[in-house]
Amino acid sequence: MDIPFNPSAGPTLGVEWELELVDLKTRELTSRAVEILGDITPEGAAEHPRAKHELLQSCIEVITGICDSVEEATSQLAATVAEVQAAADPYGIGLMCSGTHPTSDFREQDISPKERYADLIENMQYLARRMAIFGVHVHVGVTDKNKVIPIVNALTQYVPHFLAFSASSPFWIGEDTGMASYRSKIFESLPTAGLPYQLDSWAEFELYMETLVETKSIRTIREVWWDIRPHPNFGTIELRICDGLPSLEEIGAVTALSQCLVTLLDREIDRGYQLPKPRQWLVRENKWRAARFGMDAEIVVDNIRTLRPVRESLLGLVEELMPTAKRLGCVDELGSIETILDRGASYQRQRARLQETGKMSDVVDLLLGEMRDGLK
Repeated sequence: MDIPFNPSAGPTLGVEWELELVDLKTRELTSRAVEILGDITPEGAAEHPRAKHELLQSCIEVITGICDSVEEATSQLAATVAEVQAAADPYGIGLMCSGTHPTSDFREQDISPKERYADLIENMQYLARRMAIFGVHVHVGVTDKNKVIPIVNALTQYVPHFLAFSASSPFWIGEDTGMASYRSKIFESLPTAGLPYQLDSWAEFELYMETLVETKSIRTIREVWWDIRPHPNFGTIELRICDGLPSLEEIGAVTALSQCLVTLLDREIDRGYQLPKPRQWLVRENKWRAARFGMDAEIVVDNIRTLRPVRESLLGLVEELMPTAKRLGCVDELGSIETILDRGASYQRQRARLQETGKMSDVVDLLLGEMRDGLK
């Protein structure tokens, strides 16, 4: 199978932010995406250019166009969120984003009226019905398809950094799961989701996708939902590992981290270096540790079994990436990671609010406020 790759001009950006629609009276998810998107879609258009349906009618995904900078991406997201919120106001609906809603039951959610979602439910059954989960996806442009697989392989060593920082799903249907990111464990239950396979070349990627299609495991390569995956049509590498992020500040931080990392790895290839290919067991173990313990995880940082706190490793990575951030113009966004961690990752802030007040509704209010007003 020949899979054409549409190369990007440089490390361009695209961001997708999955928003929860919350009834402000009950604090529960509410299925109003059809009405809200209908109200804001331009007359005569099939859909809004930057606000889309997702699997559940209690979710609207806002997206950017092709952006050159983190600032441009976050500005576009902010404008679209404001438009969606204005349309949601008459329905008494607020917007928020977290990996899972603290209390809402997935069994009570309506599926969006699109054929591909009906097919997903039919094929995956209960696994797909549980997908009341919300994430953030960052696309970073790559100039040459032959760079894509080496960069994807190398990025897997940073899965725990992204997951621990973004972890925002400690609760599931009103119970504390004991996890920092329960969403990541739900999502990887799908047969083509989770960590990417370690491949050696674009040709091997094409062969693998051809095998999946010919054996009727998938119909298109879009049905492979790896945590980090090539996106041939966009000419990007898409980082899908993150839980839903409640605030625009956190979106900016993760976008900057993604752009800087891909850019650095791309330049290393240009300099003639062979990028590292972490061992699969190590990547899997580190993802589990980040999902379970979040920013308190100790991760394995080399093949001789050295342990290092993920917080320390992440802050060291930020320092290492600062020269790249200066070239890309995202120093402030990358540097905000330390400030955000001082406040606590979202799963920590949510647990702290519950401990403080004893009310899950206050956790929902915290998340609604962080999207509305930012982190304080």
